[in-house]
Amino acid sequence: MGLLYAESEQAVISLLKHCGYWYDDTAWRLYGDIENNWSQIGNQQSHPVAAMVEKLVNSIDAVLMRECLQRGIPVEGFDAPQSIKEAQEAFFGIRNGNLANIGAINRTQLAQNIGLVATGSKNNPNYTVFDRGEGQTPRSMPDTLLSLSKANKLRIPFVQGKFNMGGTGALPYCGEDNLQLVISRRCPEIADPDDPTSSHWGFTVVRRQNPPEGARSSIFTYLAPNNEILSFDSADLRLPRGHQDISQVPKMEWGTAIKMFEYKMTGYRTNIKLDLYYAISLALPRPGLPVRFYEFRNYRQANPEATMAGLHVRLQDDRNENVEKGFPRSHQMRVMGESMRLTLYAFKEGRDKNYRSDQGIIFTINGQIHGAFSKSFFSRHNVKMSYIAHSILGIVDATDISARAREDLTLNNRERLRRNELYTAIERKLEEIIRNDAALKALREQRKNEYLQDKLSDSKPIKEVLNNIIKN
Repeated sequence: MGLLYAESEQAVISLLKHCGYWYDDTAWRLYGDIENNWSQIGNQQSHPVAAMVEKLVNSIDAVLMRECLQRGIPVEGFDAPQSIKEAQEAFFGIRNGNLANIGAINRTQLAQNIGLVATGSKNNPNYTVFDRGEGQTPRSMPDTLLSLSKANKLRIPFVQGKFNMGGTGALPYCGEDNLQLVISRRCPEIADPDDPTSSHWGFTVVRRQNPPEGARSSIFTYLAPNNEILSFDSADLRLPRGHQDISQVPKMEWGTAIKMFEYKMTGYRTNIKLDLYYAISLALPRPGLPVRFYEFRNYRQANPEATMAGLHVRLQDDRNENVEKGFPRSHQMRVMGESMRLTLYAFKEGRDKNYRSDQGIIFTINGQIHGAFSKSFFSRHNVKMSYIAHSILGIVDATDISARAREDLTLNNRERLRRNELYTAIERKLEEIIRNDAALKALREQRKNEYLQDKLSDSKPIKEVLNNIIKN
């Protein structure tokens, strides 16, 4: 609990030194049991928000898997949902997998399963991602939460995680020593009776160590004295509370909590219900489940909590105020035999700022962003939307493309698209659809005329001055 409530890297290190672990190399185990683990951990998300999103996606997967197992359905069996959308409908009654269909109250209630807690200082925040998902036992943690490149979720059709590495992308953004605390307990209803550790909470600290003698790369290790995960017995635990009254702090009876110390969230150090909320909403436009945000740092605020349900729900809720009439518009796309859907939003003048930064068209799979084109795409000579380029947002849902096409199009870090024949074909198809969209063309002409009228109005005082000069 001292580790869980520590609010700085130095506090964690001091506690580990006091217990005799920090300098005892025999008490630390290689992450993933791989000596060259930096090659995977250090080669992931280039942005701290994208790395954080991977943690939230893993939590969503864990809750969906718990729901499946609680119903006695093998997660890899034929009776299991065959997509995230099917799991949303079967387990939570989310029609068509659209969180906008269950209403704000139900979304907030559902969001109690997954949370993001901000504590520590405003300049060096600590973030704790927690979920009431399946959880892991101390014995199983090395093969699940602390593993790399294993096929843990590869054959489970209704989860997002496939590569068994995305959760480590946040480690390089954690402080100077990249410290991360992991705590987990298996949900009692699905615990293996043959596992003697099934009723305990397992916990460990992950750290980055300098390259060993003769090596070129750092290594990540985790605390495991005698090669075993430390554990304790407790009916529940309270999450870090920062400046918050303890009665308002979420309590966990099972599941997983991961605390990232002094996280380098560059550019997003305001209240997490503002800029970071918007950034994660964009990176998870249609999350499988909503996430509850908890701002427990010392900010003046009426309510420290907010529910994040993704960009799609935000646009639905704010449509009348911020989106032009007649939008969104949808287009079914078929490119090289692959099926995708494009949804186009047109914002009212100056109303796009809280929804995206430079993104013009974002590509999503299972509700998570996998790459994007910038807004300059709309200003191309064969798109011809320069007058409204700053007001258009396109979302390409590529969930239904084949596994082979997904591998060809997207990188495993889910940040960028691979430039190849499929990429070029998609690019050309998007240019054609947007160039010929009747509503966009009408809006372009309207904005163009308004712009020209403004220019004419601006020139009138000059005209009057020139007339006066000529007369005099």
